[in-house]
Amino acid sequence: MPDESNINETEQQTPKPPRVAIVASRQTITEFPLYLKYMLVGLADESVPAILVCPPRSDVVSIVPPAFDVLRHPALDVPLLEFYNLKLLLNKLLAFRPGVLHCLCESRSYQARWLARHLNINYVMSVNSIISRFHYLSISPNRCKAIIAPTRTIAESLAGAHPRLADRIHQINIGTFVSSSTACFSHPDRLPGIIVASPLDNPQALDNLFLSLHRLAIENYQFMVVLVGQGKAEKQIRKKLRSMGLLRVVTIVPRLPGVDSALSATDMFVVPRPCQRFNTMLLAAMSAGASVAACKGGADDLIIEGKTALTFNPDDQLSIYNCLKQIFDKRELARQIAAGAQQHLRQNHHVSDMVGATLSLYRQAAGLPMPKTESSAA
Repeated sequence: MPDESNINETEQQTPKPPRVAIVASRQTITEFPLYLKYMLVGLADESVPAILVCPPRSDVVSIVPPAFDVLRHPALDVPLLEFYNLKLLLNKLLAFRPGVLHCLCESRSYQARWLARHLNINYVMSVNSIISRFHYLSISPNRCKAIIAPTRTIAESLAGAHPRLADRIHQINIGTFVSSSTACFSHPDRLPGIIVASPLDNPQALDNLFLSLHRLAIENYQFMVVLVGQGKAEKQIRKKLRSMGLLRVVTIVPRLPGVDSALSATDMFVVPRPCQRFNTMLLAAMSAGASVAACKGGADDLIIEGKTALTFNPDDQLSIYNCLKQIFDKRELARQIAAGAQQHLRQNHHVSDMVGATLSLYRQAAGLPMPKTESSAA
């Protein structure tokens, strides 16, 4: 039976985790709901006190564990009250007494820098998009102790844009829970489903994809398409779909809570254009076991030709058509690609690894000692 005094001594030697204030934008909550949920649940499992700062009217009920508090900022959504709202937020955070701050997106970089300075703490910054040297980020050279990038491509762009901060950049893969089954063509009696995720800002960006779908429809391929996105060109895109006779098979929906759950029932996920921002829907689609057809380039390292996806040239209609046709005609190959993507995620995107690596950065930023591992204790 273990000695009670030794147990108490071990507990006293184990450093307490830092109290964490997490700053999120509306875009982060919309695009990264599962990441945020898994992170907060992981922190709760590690007994890390945390508080979430998010915009008013953000739906975070299903994301934030009951043990954590939520601060809405701005408290008074009125023009010309920005500084007053920051002071209100600062006073509430002072009452929480955080030991470190984590900013989840580039758009809140100035706010995080201001809060860290006035709270007299260090902070960690997450960057989820490719950064060019012309893209300014408000990063404190003294208080920002770590910058987290979800992919190697984003990490390299950050190092190129901010070479003086290169030693603080850490790639931490976003974790996910992979389905035990493969969704791709798992129900032969069901109409094949395709999900396309793309911003609807450029009316020409999806032309080649629509022409490929039109040709497949003419050749009597049966399918239903859900186009997830919104933007200023949505009306023009609807007109194009109507002129091609595709409105009966293509449905346009915005990125809303619950849309990601449809990925578990889809057969194919299409990335029509290179994305400069990490694509969480691609990660979710691969987790669910959908077969991925995608173009190369952009921020994602998840697209590996022949292993996790079949690829095409987005500027070549024939390339897109042949890629989609191959998935329809060679369903066993499509299922192999889907299973390969799931295996890649199991090996490289553990939720526990993501939480553990992030918590280590929190400890470093807060100046706390790292807990001893079993091997070091022995």
